[in-house]
Amino acid sequence: MKETSIEKALTYIEPGPVVLVTTFDGEKNNVMTISWTMAIDFDQHLVLTTGEWNHSFGTLMHTGECVVCIPPAEMLETVVRIGMVSGADTDKFKRFHLNPLPAQTVQAPLLDGCIACLECKVTDYIERYGFVVLKVTRVVENTRCQDLRMIHARGDGTFTADGASFNCRELMESKLPPGL
Repeated sequence: MKETSIEKALTYIEPGPVVLVTTFDGEKNNVMTISWTMAIDFDQHLVLTTGEWNHSFGTLMHTGECVVCIPPAEMLETVVRIGMVSGADTDKFKRFHLNPLPAQTVQAPLLDGCIACLECKVTDYIERYGFVVLKVTRVVENTRCQDLRMIHARGDGTFTADGASFNCRELMESKLPPGL
């Protein structure tokens, strides 16, 4: 073992997957790339980390809703490019040829081409850490999506995509929540 810089800590424990979060301000759709996400319970709550540095943050806090979309690995370059421009001066849906689809429980759109989309309502905001706590109100899967690999940020400008899967359901059956 060799000691390395403290700044590399997050490259080993970066939460996953990278997501696209859509919002609607009443006039215009917007989308932001978020690499810090995680589930926090079995009651469909999740957390993403964002703040005033993201243009969509104001809309997210004002409307209290969004859609968390899980892009496939084949969308990586687009996902990164979406995160490199601001919705304050760019119509990201036009620039990146994104196809919005109607949601049912929120005004923000689903994104065609993603593996899945989770319609969400904001339930809490922990300002100190930029934690936005969301309650998933509806989930849709894209049955036409061929690439089911999710993208994971390493925190240093590099990414990985899901690879081999291992099925341990039988070993874990007594701990799995109903419905999974």
